[in-house]
Amino acid sequence: MVSRPEDKVLGDPSELGAFERLESAIDAALARVEVLQAELHASNNRAREMETLLKRFTGGEDDPASLLSRLQRLEDENGVLTERLRKGRNGVEKLLARIRFFEEQG
Repeated sequence: MVSRPEDKVLGDPSELGAFERLESAIDAALARVEVLQAELHASNNRAREMETLLKRFTGGEDDPASLLSRLQRLEDENGVLTERLRKGRNGVEKLLARIRFFEEQG
């Protein structure tokens, strides 16, 4: 049988307060664990739904990890091409400026 401080007839009041604080902390921890379990469950459900939608979207031919890798590669290539276009535009603008200059000279 476990004795609790409140079961003592002449228990030390500081022990009773400590026990109540401990009990309160345990209750709060258990409540937090329940919240976290519910959030984890909801998150797992969302992940399953997203995977199902993604498979439905892709026709189930590619797995999501492969699609993500491909998307990253395409985004990287897009960045390189965007930079090349910017440099090309700058070059064309310089050529146009030179042509204008020569036209004004002639």
